[in-house]
Amino acid sequence: MSENETSSLPLSVQLEALLFIAAEPVAPAHLAEALGVTASPVEAALNELEAALQSRGLRLQRHAGRVQLTTAPELAPTIERFLGLEATSHLSRAALETLAIIAYKQPVTHPQIDAIRGVNSDSMLKGLLGKGLIVETGRGDGPGRPILYSTSPEFLQHFGLNSIKEVPPLEVEEVSPDEVLKG
Repeated sequence: MSENETSSLPLSVQLEALLFIAAEPVAPAHLAEALGVTASPVEAALNELEAALQSRGLRLQRHAGRVQLTTAPELAPTIERFLGLEATSHLSRAALETLAIIAYKQPVTHPQIDAIRGVNSDSMLKGLLGKGLIVETGRGDGPGRPILYSTSPEFLQHFGLNSIKEVPPLEVEEVSPDEVLKG
């Protein structure tokens, strides 16, 4: 197929092909450069692709200004069964608690996580890093320049989210000073 024939395909189809072969999330600007177009039509075509995929087995996932194709979250049990992964990747209550703190406070430091949890989170952070659910995203400004942690694209995949913006709003229960003292 010549370049002219390729360019006759809709931009959303061309983007789908590029995202299918991409080994990792890609910045829309990089996609625009590869296709020889500006960012605006790429964003419009990504939105078109995202809508088209809603009735298919793939989804467009956005995270940290990058996009990638992932499998539909509702197919996770089928895919796990196919790959023989049904019994893996269960997170403990403590790991989920740590992950929730990171998801809502990101970027967040180890001391901040420990302060919220009230216990040392070393093993939880190591486990979540090992599973690829969190990543180190830099260093804080405080004493010792502590590591900052954020969620990863794998976090989004694990929980079937297209974007960190889909994390449900945090509902904080109001507690009166009298209730704290009764504690």
